[in-house]
Amino acid sequence: MPSATSDILERPPDLSNTLPKLVPRKRPQPKSRDSNPTPSTPSLSPPPPLDSIDFVEPSRRILSPRDHELFLKSPTYTLVTSFIFTLSDSVRDKPISSIDTSTLDPTVTGILSILDSAQELLQQHPPEDNGGSRFGNPAFRSYIEAFTSLLPTWHTRLALPASLPPTGLTELTSYLSHSLGSASRIDYGSGHELNFLLWLLCLNRLSLLAPPAFPSLVLVVFPRYLQLVRQLQTTYYLEPAGSHGVWGLDDYQFLPFLFGASQLVGHPYLRPGSIHSALVLEEEGAEYLYLGQVGFVNSVKNVEGLRWHSPMLDDISSAKSWGKVEAGMRRMFEKEVLGKVPVMQHFLFGGLIPPAEGMSKEDDEAEADVEGVVEDGQVVVMMDGMKHVHNPNSWGDCCGIKVPGSVGAAGEMKRTQGQGLRRIPFD
Repeated sequence: MPSATSDILERPPDLSNTLPKLVPRKRPQPKSRDSNPTPSTPSLSPPPPLDSIDFVEPSRRILSPRDHELFLKSPTYTLVTSFIFTLSDSVRDKPISSIDTSTLDPTVTGILSILDSAQELLQQHPPEDNGGSRFGNPAFRSYIEAFTSLLPTWHTRLALPASLPPTGLTELTSYLSHSLGSASRIDYGSGHELNFLLWLLCLNRLSLLAPPAFPSLVLVVFPRYLQLVRQLQTTYYLEPAGSHGVWGLDDYQFLPFLFGASQLVGHPYLRPGSIHSALVLEEEGAEYLYLGQVGFVNSVKNVEGLRWHSPMLDDISSAKSWGKVEAGMRRMFEKEVLGKVPVMQHFLFGGLIPPAEGMSKEDDEAEADVEGVVEDGQVVVMMDGMKHVHNPNSWGDCCGIKVPGSVGAAGEMKRTQGQGLRRIPFD
């Protein structure tokens, strides 16, 4: 007969009611897609009546972070993003060869003629002997001076309204004169590129460029503009404006990546990772702005491989689709171009592209602050939208250490025919 002790060992106590019930673990909720939405394309407003525009000489109005905040909430911000994103939408899934150049809009033909003349002007202003320096060549200043002086004459090639006042022509030429780079700093960046698009926007506001012409603006005019500024960069060793080389998307340009990604949306075989193929860049670069810009970047870097000289482009190449890339470029345009005071402090406002109510006004002295003006015996410049007293006794880091552009390094490497030119950081 089993004992009481063995009965207890054979029958352990029932603890099922004392154990907590198992609760299924909640799966982590994915981040809401609305937390970082893709910027949409606002409707582009029709051009205003000419007699309703108060033409003035464009000036800087973003002189403080408060001015920048006012701009970001203004109708002008919506106008700029609408124009840029509408241009991008107009070339979705379209190669450059899809444009019939025999049926171009007359205004587009006039724009191309102006860009051709700007390139021909280069022959009259060869670079100076800069002692092998990879920094900006001073001859660029004389080129910009000549370029600016010829703009009023060149604009007669466009069918401008007969009632356009002289101040209206001044507005147009101001944007174009600031689109090739800074003569004082001998640099070029995304802000100058934006000025070229603002010039086109002004022509749209004057009813000279209607939406049917938008694809040709992106796929014919813009590549022609890129050809010009690339030659300026390689001729005068223009420094990157506000860029530290490999740490940015590109030393000089931004919009080829936005427009180019839109072109490639829906492409049957090209993928974001295709930019690592030299054969793809060579065969397709002339058809797609994104690939053409990557090919140009590769050609002027002293090291091979996007991972080393353009890590951000390398990271973007892992995206699943061109639609993802384009969405990211839209967000980046709003955040890194329109959303940055150092870029937007040089943005010009006039009658065609009006400032927001309450923004600061600059006088003649303030306008000179960008280039350096003497106030009370001290040199004052604009740094990040604020006045900054220049220290002439520093070792060069007062206003930021100048970084030569990669095109300057590549140009000197070719000029010396590989005689061991010393590489520097950010090459």
